Amino acid sequence: MFFIVALLIPVAVIFISRLVAPKKTTPEKEEVYECGVDTVGDTWIRFKTSYFLYALVFVVFDVETVFLYPWAVQFQQLGTFAFVEMFIFIAILVVGFWYAWKEGALEWK
Repeated sequence: MFFIVALLIPVAVIFISRLVAPKKTTPEKEEVYECGVDTVGDTWIRFKTSYFLYALVFVVFDVETVFLYPWAVQFQQLGTFAFVEMFIFIAILVVGFWYAWKEGALEWK
């Protein structure tokens, strides 16, 4: 039942929005919008994947701090097992960081 409802609601919303939405296009609607500034030259350029990889590495290490903070707060009550587990967690992240560095994901060119 939940699966059917989960499929029906988004499909219904998309269908209704297609029926109700205005379909009249104008030259202003077709223009590329770039922060309120008129674009100069070709606006459809490819971004380098290194920007994406740089952001992805940042997110991974940002999530790491989310896991490290509660662990650090409760460090004295957790014991040796939690220390070893966190050491393994950080070791895996260091290996990932080393790999990203080796592949050039952290070079901003």
